[in-house]
Amino acid sequence: MNILFLRPRQSGLPVALLLALSLPAGAQSTEPAAQKSAPAADSGTAKVPFAGLDLTWVNGQNRQRDFPLQFKDAAGETVLTGTVLLDSYFNYNFARPLDHTQTISATTGRAQEFSLNLASAGIETTYKNVIGRLWVQTGSMLHVVQETDGSVLRGRNTGTGNLKFIREAAAGYHFNKAYGLNVELGIFMSYIGLESYVLQENWSYQRSLVCDFTPFYFQGARVQFYPSRRLKTELWLMNGWQTYNSFNRRPAVGQSTYFRPSENLQVAANFYYGNDSRPAPDSAAIGARAYPNVVRFHHDHSVVARYYHKPRTGSLRGITQAAFSLNNHFGFQSGDGLRARDNFMLGSSLAHRLWFAQNTLAFTTRVGFVKNPSRYLSFSPSAVGFTDADASRLTAKEATLTLDFMPSDFVTFRAEYLHRSANVPYFAGPGGTTSPSGYADQPLPAGWQPDLRTYENRAIFSLNVRL
Repeated sequence: MNILFLRPRQSGLPVALLLALSLPAGAQSTEPAAQKSAPAADSGTAKVPFAGLDLTWVNGQNRQRDFPLQFKDAAGETVLTGTVLLDSYFNYNFARPLDHTQTISATTGRAQEFSLNLASAGIETTYKNVIGRLWVQTGSMLHVVQETDGSVLRGRNTGTGNLKFIREAAAGYHFNKAYGLNVELGIFMSYIGLESYVLQENWSYQRSLVCDFTPFYFQGARVQFYPSRRLKTELWLMNGWQTYNSFNRRPAVGQSTYFRPSENLQVAANFYYGNDSRPAPDSAAIGARAYPNVVRFHHDHSVVARYYHKPRTGSLRGITQAAFSLNNHFGFQSGDGLRARDNFMLGSSLAHRLWFAQNTLAFTTRVGFVKNPSRYLSFSPSAVGFTDADASRLTAKEATLTLDFMPSDFVTFRAEYLHRSANVPYFAGPGGTTSPSGYADQPLPAGWQPDLRTYENRAIFSLNVRL
């Protein structure tokens, strides 16, 4: 078989299959071909889900329209699509924590330093109905996401040592039923929440609190079904909540539905149900009795609407697009002495975005809050010397301003200011959260406590490149 390097083509069954397979599987799914929607006129008789819809403006989606790293066979059918992503930032925390540790964020792990947040490369194929996808990754974000997976402590032959470098890997098959039926097994980006694991896809760099506190990946199986041109529904079977392995004795289940009646509106609803609690380290129980009977339920729904835009074929001066997104979350844990009214998560994030100057500039404002008594989802501000007494009442709020300069679909320069506050001391102060000197190997003096404040102010400057 001869393989050629060509530009993407947009007609025939291969495009229908490519769209059915790689249109976003959820808020944080990042398959690159997702946004290369075929024009409705080119789809012929093929049943192409979401055909003709420009979704590049949607919060949490890739804005690329062209994918240059695409390989085709001699007949012109796509064999492989490649993608390369580099994301770096400088995060300035006005508290100037001594240890340069940025707390309460799965987006940025360091402050007052230049950081390579994510470097990722991947390939995917939909050749002859066969689904294959492999994305590898490295960068500082892995330390605050993948390396915190506690399920690897259960038994042997586990660990994040190798798996943390895989952002997504899946194999499956596409069945030509209705507008598409896909069955896949592997490691996937999470379908929970609106904002993406890949920060280039979001309207803001620092994710909202509700999205930062929810999963970024799952290991398991999924079935995607497109019953009509405007609707997608998914069923999931997973090891657990952002885990490579399982914490308990039962798998988790999930469901996701996306409805796009037009290219200006997206409505989504997601559900999760699992048993994600582990035996206490000091438990004297033996065997199955050691595993808590605690269930976790989580639901989020979102509306993303574009209420103004100028056609790309006309004048693109001044304001060219305007849109908003609303993402709401509710969840709880209950069982074995835990009551849902004391162990719940409630939160919301509302963002508004304006595009200017031929869509090369964009300005986003965002506000949000999260309430998480018992803190079963929220981050701990310090690994040492921190007590949960006050933080069990946690309520936090945020406001963010973001300016993007996008000279091409492949490059984003971003400047962002954010303010967050909480009803209890929760954010790092000048003394940091590691030790008196800021180094993790320093013995802690008796009575030392992390320096925590009820608010934080930060400025983030980032650059990302994606092909």
